[in-house]
Amino acid sequence: MASTILAHILKKPVSELVYCRVMFDEEISAEVPEHERFLHEVAFPKIEKDFGFKVVTVRDERNYVELFNTPICRGRRKGLLRGSPVCFGCWVQRDLKVRPLEKYNKAQPADSKYYVGIAKDEEDRLLSLSKGNKISLLEEYGFTEADCFDLCKDYGLLSPIYEFAPRNGCFFCPNAKEKEFRHLRDHHPDLWHRMLEMEQTPGLCKKNYNREMTLADMEYNFEMDDRQCDIFDFLEGDKNDE
Repeated sequence: MASTILAHILKKPVSELVYCRVMFDEEISAEVPEHERFLHEVAFPKIEKDFGFKVVTVRDERNYVELFNTPICRGRRKGLLRGSPVCFGCWVQRDLKVRPLEKYNKAQPADSKYYVGIAKDEEDRLLSLSKGNKISLLEEYGFTEADCFDLCKDYGLLSPIYEFAPRNGCFFCPNAKEKEFRHLRDHHPDLWHRMLEMEQTPGLCKKNYNREMTLADMEYNFEMDDRQCDIFDFLEGDKNDE
């Protein structure tokens, strides 16, 4: 988002803003619901109306649930279901985001240039720009991640996701912090229970959801936390009644 704002400030000749929409299933977006609403109700309308940038949405014809239930075709896990992505080498990023973006970009003129949202202090990500037609305005003009945060806030384009998460990502991402899964459970229990149900699918290629535990383990921990809070509330109530 910060790169889009900076392009507007610098009056760069932007023909369109390309957004890849990853889908959880045929109807539900992979975005955290608060961020999904922000994009479509706040950010995209403002970008088109105030900045004059056309917003183009692309997506893969497949979705997360479909690929989750797809059998692995080779290797020692052949025949098992793909299941949730691992914490490294995410197939969601590869198959549902990079693939449709590359397909769309191939249909554009060969001399097209692409502005990407990578800040000056994201050194590892910047290495991917050493070759090709992708440009980071944020690096060029010295914007760090903190600067990007402030810029988005100043323009009313800071996603509400940063109120409870350090970085935007799919709501089912195994790299999400426990705090983010707790938020999902508390505020979007339908999505949380859908994930718990999917984890029980027979024939999955891996057990743990992230590096340490299953979603069922997290649910147990959350339940224990809730019970502990209830006990403290009860004891506090008795104390106040004395």
